[in-house]
Amino acid sequence: MLNILDIIQDWIKGILKDCIMGNLNGLFDQINEQVGDVAASVGQTPAQWNAGVFSMIQSLSETVVVPIAGIIITFVLSYELISMIIEKNNLHDFETFTIYKWIFKAFVAVYLVTHTFDITMAIFDVAQHIVQQSAGIISGSTSMDFAAALGDVEGQLEAMGLGELFGLLVETMLLRVTAPILSLCILLVLVGRLVEIYIYCSVGAIPFATMTNREWGQMGNNYLRVLVALGLQGFFIMICVAIYAVLIGQIGSGANLHIAIWQCAGYTVLLCFSLFKTGAVSKSILNAH
Repeated sequence: MLNILDIIQDWIKGILKDCIMGNLNGLFDQINEQVGDVAASVGQTPAQWNAGVFSMIQSLSETVVVPIAGIIITFVLSYELISMIIEKNNLHDFETFTIYKWIFKAFVAVYLVTHTFDITMAIFDVAQHIVQQSAGIISGSTSMDFAAALGDVEGQLEAMGLGELFGLLVETMLLRVTAPILSLCILLVLVGRLVEIYIYCSVGAIPFATMTNREWGQMGNNYLRVLVALGLQGFFIMICVAIYAVLIGQIGSGANLHIAIWQCAGYTVLLCFSLFKTGAVSKSILNAH
């Protein structure tokens, strides 16, 4: 009777071990691949990421937004001229230099609007250079060896009892479901940042049209801060990935299988949370809103 029970127990343990190994097989591969592509994705400029979308946004800006910006320039410059003239004792102390200053402001305003895309792309070119410089330092660490982190899985499974195997099976099934979701979250952060960049670039001519005015210029100044923040966000994303790689590498192959699995999962959740926070951190540093 005992031999029959042992045989049944070994058979159940064999099934559980096969199920656990099946769940662990490639469990973090999708996340690992997504993380490994972060440097390449973040290092691309808006024009490089999707030429079709970039061309559409540029066309919309030049054909739809720029004419509206021209109307705004007319209003802003008219308001500026009136303010310059009447601020000196209601025309009694009018200075000829005021007209030259107004002409210079008009030239700068028109230049900014007509070169909106050149200016915005220059900002992201600088940001791309920063990301590429950082990627050269940490890109070698973005591909994590989860097999080494988990250690000798089969040896650890062999030493486990039936109850512990059941518990581990539930853990791995839960992680098998959540791993693709975490990978999707990483993808959403990367793509969402670029979509946000396209949205801001599409209407850049309007805030640029206000930058030469003292009262309205806050709109344009804040717009520039947001653009710089979006560019700097790419650098913060690279920092998050570098920290993630170091944390995964420190788990160690000697760790308990339960602890190692949940540490891998926990660090991945932390990575997703950190990536979602990079945009807010970047804007808070530059006081952009």
